[in-house]
Parts: sequence; C-alpha cells; structure tokens
Amino acid sequence: MSARFDQLAPLIKETGPILIAGPTASGKSSLAMDLAQMTGGPIVNADAIQVYENWRVLTARPSITDEGLVEHLLYGHIAKAAEYSVGHWLRDVQGILSKYERPIIVGGTGLYFTALTQGLANIPPIPDDLRAKGNALRADHGIDALLQDLDSATRDSIDTQNPMRVQRAWEVLHATGTSIIEWQTQTPPPLLDVHTATAIVFDVEKDWLNDRIAQRFDSMLDTGALAEAQDNLTDWNPSLLSSKAIGAPDLIAFCQGEIPLETARSNATIATRQFAKRQRTWFRSKMKTWIHFSPT
Repeated sequence: MSARFDQLAPLIKETGPILIAGPTASGKSSLAMDLAQMTGGPIVNADAIQVYENWRVLTARPSITDEGLVEHLLYGHIAKAAEYSVGHWLRDVQGILSKYERPIIVGGTGLYFTALTQGLANIPPIPDDLRAKGNALRADHGIDALLQDLDSATRDSIDTQNPMRVQRAWEVLHATGTSIIEWQTQTPPPLLDVHTATAIVFDVEKDWLNDRIAQRFDSMLDTGALAEAQDNLTDWNPSLLSSKAIGAPDLIAFCQGEIPLETARSNATIATRQFAKRQRTWFRSKMKTWIHFSPT
C-alpha cells in the first residue's frame, strides 16, 4: 500500500468486502488497486456511467493495463443504448458477493452504496411511454416542470438539483400513484450489512479536488476523450443514460462545430465540479458512520 494510504491499514478488517466511495477525481481507484493487489480480491464498479462500453477515457474507467493486473468487474459491460438501473447493479453485485469473499467495491454513485447497505425499494418498472413523456417534459421545460408535479414531501427529500433523481421521482409517482418516499419506507433488508464490511469514504477539500478535476479533464483530452466523442457522434442520442457522462455533451457539441474546444473544456470542468459537490453532500449525509479518509 502506498504511503499516503498507510493510515488506513489498521482500520481494514481482515475479512469481508471493502467499500470505497468518493467524489470524482479523489483518488479512490488508486486505493482500490493497492488493496486488490494486497488482498487478491476483484475490483467491482459502483459508478453508474462507467458500466457503459462506449466511454472509457471520459468516465475515467480503469486502464487496460490496470485491468490486466487485477480482475475488474462491472466496467464497460453494458451496451450504450441499454437501460441500467440501481436494481440491475444490485442483482449483478449479488452474484459477485456469492462468488467472492473479499470484493473491493469502488465508485462515486452514492445511491448504489446506499441501496447495497440500506436496501432498495421494490418499485415496479416504469412504462416506456411514461419515461418518454418525462424525457420530453424535461427537455422542453426543464426539471421545474417535473418538480411542480411532485408533492412537497418528495421535493423536500430528493436532490432537486439532480435531473435524473427528479425525473425518477416524477416517474414513480405517475406510474404507481405512490410517491418514491413512501416506497422507500417499505424497503426490504439490504443485500450487505455494512458492519460486516470495511466501509471507506473519501472526504476531501473542495479546492484540492477542483484542481484535480481540471487537471484530469486536460489529461482526458490528451489521452483519447476527443476520439471517443467522435466515435459516439454518428448515433449520438442525448436522452440515453450513457450520454450523461460528464463532458460528453460538450465534446459532442465541439465535434459538431457548435462550440470551441476551450468552451467545451470549461463547461465540462464546471459540470464536474458541480457533480462532485453533490457527491460530497450525499456522502456526508448518508455515510456518517463510514471511515472518513482524506488522501491529502
């Protein structure tokens, strides 16, 4: 284990899964590699966009070299046009937990970790026509149109700055007649008892992280992100979940000649910083009992 992670060593349990949550660009993948090489366990993805096959560089998926050194699971295994929800991810992880004693589950999607350790409500599937209606409303009128159609308890309980979360709440209400908050009160037991695992969350300073975000996006541009955008240009569909990769709409706009590269870079960097802020808020709210770790 590298020197900056030595302080964690005494806190890591000798058995059970290891969970590593953290905001984008915080260095959690580096810790996962260290631990995987020490324990022999596989690294399991807990990032909602890294599951898609069409973005490796832009979503900071592990490199081909790292994948050759350590077994990696649930990375890039979903087709770009496919739906993939937290329910799909839990079913995939359930199979992994039954096969591996010490998986290292790492990512930045807080909802995945919360569902894994606190349970997930059994909400029925959303009809395609209703989802299409929600997509159209959000595209034409923004998330305010969806928010206005939610009850106050739901608005007070969800991240109203996250379009995907707002639309999900709207879809559940209109598909089932019951708010997502009520569904969540009927949540079954979790798949993993967090007390049987080592649960680590990266708690980092904003300025330190913002600098890393800017540096990492520049590195992405240097190592193939533009080529990825070109590969996605022919059948680009902004409504797909895979198209929500931060920076993807901006690089596509550059490739289409709509904005200069520097604007795309600036937009993507700002969007990533805003996303990281939401991640930190989630982690500090939902993961108070986890081991809080700062790599600085």
